[in-house]
Amino acid sequence: MNERDYKKERQWMIAKQLKPRGINDQKVLKAMKTVPRHLFVPEGYRDYAYDDGPIPIDKEQTISQPYIVALMAQELKLDEGKKVLEIGTGSGYAAAVLSHIAGQVFTVERHPELAEKARQCFAKLDYDNISCRTADGTEGWKEKGPFDGIMVSAAAPVIPEALIEQLAMGGRIIIPIGDWGGIQKLLRATRKTENRLESEELDYVRFVPLIRD
Repeated sequence: MNERDYKKERQWMIAKQLKPRGINDQKVLKAMKTVPRHLFVPEGYRDYAYDDGPIPIDKEQTISQPYIVALMAQELKLDEGKKVLEIGTGSGYAAAVLSHIAGQVFTVERHPELAEKARQCFAKLDYDNISCRTADGTEGWKEKGPFDGIMVSAAAPVIPEALIEQLAMGGRIIIPIGDWGGIQKLLRATRKTENRLESEELDYVRFVPLIRD
């Protein structure tokens, strides 16, 4: 496909996959329309980049289904200029989407090879409001917090305490909770006080595990 074809694929993705499922935040829709998802998937999968499903990448990881990326971004309810943390950079696609919505995006990836590929893609596309580092995602990025939103692109049995501590008051964290290898619940938790989160179930999902180094 050429770039014109990929643009049509993105428009189809929005019309057929996102809007019918309730993705209606105009900032999110604009980001999904703009970000060239095909550049974040392995070359052999580029013709499938806008299909309704996840795609495998290196290190036995995946790039999430477009709808799930859009849902998580929408449910963060970010205002312009806010600061967001993503755990599990993977190919960098979700961070790229968030960069069109938030003011600053900090993303953490445990695999150095994936982090480096993502950085190269961010640089190629001039996403200069994204910072990426290789580290244990369960520890977050303390020195850059607190964050107005945290998106976790890997499943955990509970919300890691470090991520709760780095969430700003009133901030939201979106995270899959449940057993690894099975179906998990996608939760949105809002920090109401220093010691209290208010949680809501959003959907059922299947993510790779969030691994503590």
